[in-house]
Amino acid sequence: MTPAVTGKRVDRRWLSEAVRRIEADYNRSADTHLIRVDLPRYPGIVLYLKDESSHPTGSLKHRLARSLFLYALCNEWIGPETTVIESSSGSTAVSEAYFARMLGLRFIAVVPATTAKPKLDAIRFHGGEIHMVDDPRTVYAVSHRLAAETGGHYLDQFTYAERATDWRGNNNIAESIFAQMGEEEHPCPSWIVCGAGTGGTSATIGRFIRYCRHDTRLCVADPVHSVFHRHFADRSVVALPEGCASRIEGIGRPRVEPSFVPSVIDRMIAVEDADSIGAMRALSDRLGRRVGGSTGTNLWACAQIVEEMAATGETGSIVTLLCDGGDRYGCTYYDDAWLDDRQVAWTDAAARMTAFLG
Repeated sequence: MTPAVTGKRVDRRWLSEAVRRIEADYNRSADTHLIRVDLPRYPGIVLYLKDESSHPTGSLKHRLARSLFLYALCNEWIGPETTVIESSSGSTAVSEAYFARMLGLRFIAVVPATTAKPKLDAIRFHGGEIHMVDDPRTVYAVSHRLAAETGGHYLDQFTYAERATDWRGNNNIAESIFAQMGEEEHPCPSWIVCGAGTGGTSATIGRFIRYCRHDTRLCVADPVHSVFHRHFADRSVVALPEGCASRIEGIGRPRVEPSFVPSVIDRMIAVEDADSIGAMRALSDRLGRRVGGSTGTNLWACAQIVEEMAATGETGSIVTLLCDGGDRYGCTYYDDAWLDDRQVAWTDAAARMTAFLG
């Protein structure tokens, strides 16, 4: 239950200070880097990685968490005594715990029991509490229940991600990408590739491209065991059968989330979990540091697009997202025994991606 529902108004002085603290945190943070990756086998085509792991909480979700808090504050859904709730596979909750502690608010993350331990440790490090659920499909209902029981506010990233961010500008990720590409030989990317967990990032980028009248096309890379690419092909498909789930944390969902906007997407590419892990491993070797699984999903889709461009003689640039670092996955994606136990055969994909990267 939100303050707006109870009829209790939020003190404007507290509200102004809360917004100031979040905006000051942004001003202290430099923009994330755009890493150029030359592809020797594909002359005339350049790959760029927007490195979102450099945010204070280590992932792309830092942007979303900031936007969700500002959106809730300016709607007076959060006050000085509000308990904040979120359903998350980990990274969003890490970032939201950071902002909740900044404002002195209690934060509870409702997470699947399969969430990687380092993510849980990061949530707790920032002062958040953990509420685990065995069935990931129940995170929504449990979050609503906890909000009602505590008189708190459920941020609900899956509903508000596409509207909490100003897609026309105001330092969103799309505006940043195009600004940083301004001095490159192909300043207007042929493609931008991202994943979809809530759908907020793809909605922001797709809308910004159209608003600014760019020729850039948007591709969303989606795990095979996700509903989004199925819904993109057939709008009548809105959920997966029970037991069908991706191993790639942070992207892919069993149901179509309210924030997913397929109409602003030009193409979707479905990626096997083993290919995501193999691409992640190969890119980590190339960069000399670990990246997360969703970055591997993005890279696999980029490789397919690059090969198609090369086959038709097309040149240009492709930008994708380095979503988070790999340290959070040391006990999962970077543990060969863990992958073997789950029969994730990633080595062939890693070899293919190593060759692609040259």
